[in-house]
Amino acid sequence: MKKFPLALLTLVLALATLLAACGGGAPTAESPAAESETTNETTNGDNENGGETVSMPGEGVTLSPGRATWDTGWFQAAIFSKLLGELGYEVEAPTTVDNPAFYLSTAAGDLDFWANGWFPLHSTFVEDEDVQGKVERIGALVPFGALQGYLIDKATADELSITSLEDFKRPEVVAAFDSDGNGLANLVGCNPGWGCELAIENHLDAYELRDTVEHVQGEYSLLMADAISRYENGEPVLFYTWTPNWTVARMVPGEDVVWIEVPFSILPEDSAATEESTIAEGIQGCTNDPCNMGFAPNDIQIVANIDFLEQEPAARKLFEVVEIPLEDIAAQNVLLAIDGENSEDDIQRHADQWITDNRATVDGWLDEARAAVQ
Repeated sequence: MKKFPLALLTLVLALATLLAACGGGAPTAESPAAESETTNETTNGDNENGGETVSMPGEGVTLSPGRATWDTGWFQAAIFSKLLGELGYEVEAPTTVDNPAFYLSTAAGDLDFWANGWFPLHSTFVEDEDVQGKVERIGALVPFGALQGYLIDKATADELSITSLEDFKRPEVVAAFDSDGNGLANLVGCNPGWGCELAIENHLDAYELRDTVEHVQGEYSLLMADAISRYENGEPVLFYTWTPNWTVARMVPGEDVVWIEVPFSILPEDSAATEESTIAEGIQGCTNDPCNMGFAPNDIQIVANIDFLEQEPAARKLFEVVEIPLEDIAAQNVLLAIDGENSEDDIQRHADQWITDNRATVDGWLDEARAAVQ
């Protein structure tokens, strides 16, 4: 977070005064902008109140946001940057960064926040000795909205009666999913450094699958593009995914693929979730109901530097009150991955459209943020 230097501001104002005295084109009495430029308020001539003064509590403050490496989280990141901009903050382009680097950078004050915290999945990062007490998870951006688990193509599930990861100890199942011929079933998993990487590795040990299943890692979107290609060619696929995510729009649970259960609940020792929380009812496309997904549902939350939050109550309040419906994120993810609208310009346009469609709600959030500094 960067403040506009007081000395520089004083110099700018002095120059403006000098130019006005010399007829140098500075705002005159007929141009009220001269007064508004020196305050934290602006006049909104387009609103229904006919030009009422709107508080700009973020004026003079530059923010440095982070952004997750998974592009399905970029939509909500763009929305927050735009909303903060409406509060007067100068928001830099987001830094795309892996989980461990984000938490360490935010603890150090190099980044201010991101909208991609997953909890309890990211609890281990927050509890790191270099991070603890320096960042805060805040708000309920998508409460209980993030499911995670393992899926396989429905055709092979039906043919080989596969309902659980336990079935990946059966030789015929391993052979069916061995796409590279090394004798192990290929599981498309998580990028190194993601929170789900630790959970998957924990599962492979706990379920004694090291001799039959290989955790394939790399760039998730590229690995999943390959998996989808193999599926479309009629080959078996096994992969980890989460919601909201474009993968379950491209391969629909219950139609193209099915969620498979884990043999029993097991969580890392430092997990904040309970083992019972991995069991969910009514999961569309699961091989059983209730379904033991192996992962607790996650809250998607803002994570921010504590010093930044203390200095900027307007930003804190905005983080506290904003919620984005899961179905809206999922719909944008379809545009991103299925319809090919995946450029930075596309994502910014999606965010602009969402704000327009939800203008009344957004204005209410902004009013609450402005009131936090009054």
